[in-house]
Amino acid sequence: MCGGRAHGAAQAQEPLVTAMNVAAQGAKGALDGLVVIDLTQMLAGPYSTMMLADQGARVIKVEPPGGENTRKAGPRAAGALGIEQGGYGAYFASVNRNKESIVLDLKDAAGKAALLRLLDQADVVVENFRSGVMERLGLSYEALAERCPKLVYATLRGFGDPRTGLSPYAEWPAYDPVAQAMGGIMGITGPVAGGAPTKIGPGVGDIVPGMFLAFGIASACWRAQRTGRGQFVDVAMTDAVLALCERIVFQYSVTGHAPGPEGNGHPLLCPFGLFPASDGWVSLGVPNDRFWVPLMQKMGRPDLAVDASYRSNEFRVARRAEVEALVADWTRQHTRAELTALLGGDIPFAPVYSAADVFADPHYRARDMLVETEFPGAANPLVLAGTPVKMTETPGAVRKRAPLVGEHSERVLSEFGFNAAEVDALCAGATGR
Repeated sequence: MCGGRAHGAAQAQEPLVTAMNVAAQGAKGALDGLVVIDLTQMLAGPYSTMMLADQGARVIKVEPPGGENTRKAGPRAAGALGIEQGGYGAYFASVNRNKESIVLDLKDAAGKAALLRLLDQADVVVENFRSGVMERLGLSYEALAERCPKLVYATLRGFGDPRTGLSPYAEWPAYDPVAQAMGGIMGITGPVAGGAPTKIGPGVGDIVPGMFLAFGIASACWRAQRTGRGQFVDVAMTDAVLALCERIVFQYSVTGHAPGPEGNGHPLLCPFGLFPASDGWVSLGVPNDRFWVPLMQKMGRPDLAVDASYRSNEFRVARRAEVEALVADWTRQHTRAELTALLGGDIPFAPVYSAADVFADPHYRARDMLVETEFPGAANPLVLAGTPVKMTETPGAVRKRAPLVGEHSERVLSEFGFNAAEVDALCAGATGR
């Protein structure tokens, strides 16, 4: 390993082999053979390339000397290797699994030349720098497309790249809360009665753009495979969040009214949302009579199951306050477990889970959504969220832990045709030796 020497014991450890990935070890993912050079940092870009890696792509993460800064982010288990030993916290581990790490200094001529040689043999390059960074490095899309016509060049920025539409905010930096705010999702999240908009808990302003970018990359690669021509793929974080909020667009287009915070219900369906239990909360989705009738029967109100003034979703929406109060008065008399026994399997229903509930529910183990991986240096494994995309012939999986800083530099450079002297020189330059 070069680019940051780690303790030998940690370097030698293999990823845990769990029940989930035993079957996957012998099966190649659907994207097997796709080579991706990953220049991304933080969450949005790495999440996108993680999705590709989970499905079998070879993702080579190019890190600056010392490693990506997010390696420092926690939480960190006792004994886990810190960035000074080439390690990482759980944040980095989650979205950089299944990847290889090499260290190149792209501000150095030798590092940049090495990257170009890697790109000559790659299918995709992904970056999420601010607009203009790659141009200043001499690595613009145009330069790379001329050198590597089949290369798919993918970017993810707060407000998009000028090549696909010059935003007045093109130079603005952006993170998850910025995308959530300007993409519209905060404006419809929060209590109906007013108050401050509410940020969505998970980083949807990063993760949703990452998902869209992975889809765009796969689409562009399908075309490149048939034509031999790559292209520029661009996702703006704000655009992706707006696409997620598609309902507010057609609502405003038709009504001229900008939707506001929707609380825990749905503006077009009723009852549809959160209701109190005696020991927490549950979620119900009753968009039509198919579920309204059995719900009323279970609630002991068969009269409302046949009452014409309630047997239409349109009528129930018009009487929202009354309907929601009726359902809430019944649900709060029962525990979540009791409601699960009463409604589960018959009515679209779920108890509202905490992370502890998720870990305790057999569904997530059965679906391979809680995956144990090695946490270098720590005594106990790290559990990560698995891939939700299931395939029968080419299963995606968490096949290996996130890499240590520069863990694969020597092997990757050698496999890409660098001789021993070149490898040693690049490793020495990356570590300052």
